[in-house]
Amino acid sequence: MKRILITGGAGFIGSNLATVLASGGHVITILDNLLPQIHGSDPESSELLRVARKAGTVIVGDITDRDVVAQALDGQEVVIHLAAETGTGQSMYEIERYNNVNIGGTAILLDLLANDSRRTVEKIVVASSRSIYGEGRYLSKELGYVYPGRRTEENLLVGQFNPTYPGDISGLELVPTTEDSKIHPSSVYGITKHTQEALVTTVAPTIGIAPVALRYQNVFGPGQSLTNPYTGILSIFSTLIRQGKGINIFEDGLESRDFVFIEDVVRATAQAALDARADGQIFNVGSGMGTTVSTVVEELQRAYGREVPVEVTGNFRLGDIRHNVADLSRIRDALGFEPQVSFREGVERFAAWVEGQELVDGGYEASLEEMRQKKLLK
Repeated sequence: MKRILITGGAGFIGSNLATVLASGGHVITILDNLLPQIHGSDPESSELLRVARKAGTVIVGDITDRDVVAQALDGQEVVIHLAAETGTGQSMYEIERYNNVNIGGTAILLDLLANDSRRTVEKIVVASSRSIYGEGRYLSKELGYVYPGRRTEENLLVGQFNPTYPGDISGLELVPTTEDSKIHPSSVYGITKHTQEALVTTVAPTIGIAPVALRYQNVFGPGQSLTNPYTGILSIFSTLIRQGKGINIFEDGLESRDFVFIEDVVRATAQAALDARADGQIFNVGSGMGTTVSTVVEELQRAYGREVPVEVTGNFRLGDIRHNVADLSRIRDALGFEPQVSFREGVERFAAWVEGQELVDGGYEASLEEMRQKKLLK
């Protein structure tokens, strides 16, 4: 039995994780600021908060509030640090907020741990992100493994969506991204997640705390926010389908992501927190498979049994990546982790949950207009 603090523990991943850990007999404390973007205009009525409170003690406060963080850390043995602002697009114009929360909050957490002579924390697990890889890893017949830089606006405007690399002639082949791949984020969000990870993995060992970093891919499943228009295309497209509205797909629809079901993410995170074999390690957490955005739309329409107009627009967001797929060899070898829920099964379970939720406007169109005004959506 461990005393475990989950920062951001009333969110999508955190509330599910708290439930699983509490069922295992662990004593759970949750620190969360109940951000309206996640919990709605009346956070006290949030289903995620209800689940979190059932699992443990909830402290309502901000990761950037030093006194609140100190209170939450008191007597804890394990910290699972999920608290962060999320979303690549929004991060490109809410730069100060993303840095203050993601980097500043992590710095406060570590500063308190480093300067507390009564410290009881033995391990800290930090939620990192696939976004730190930027465009990820590719194979060139001429050059071997390469790591393309940010796609240029000039190429994107003429419909050249696939990454390029100087000296490659035959065209790049996407391959799974390993943990020792080049780190070169293409968004402010990715930069802050890399910094969070680097702070934890650098500081923790010097103060006798075992660090673990988990680079999550695109997590989805029941409980995901249906009102946050900045993250989660499955939620966004689900709302549009339920409203009978058309779906506009960016680029050519062949851009892909590694979608991993919430239960698999929770299982990997719980094991990382409790299994000594994870100590000092950095792991990808994903499905190991890429799914195109066009396939996402097809699977959602199949799951809901409804069709809406779909248009592939050629529009794009600056800072978005083309593809990313996780190599799971390291977490498989070290912890025996294997994803258990396929994308199709996950979509079916997600859609069944969504059908039981109140249909509300997710604010997607407003978020697109905001990005157009910021000149990020072309």
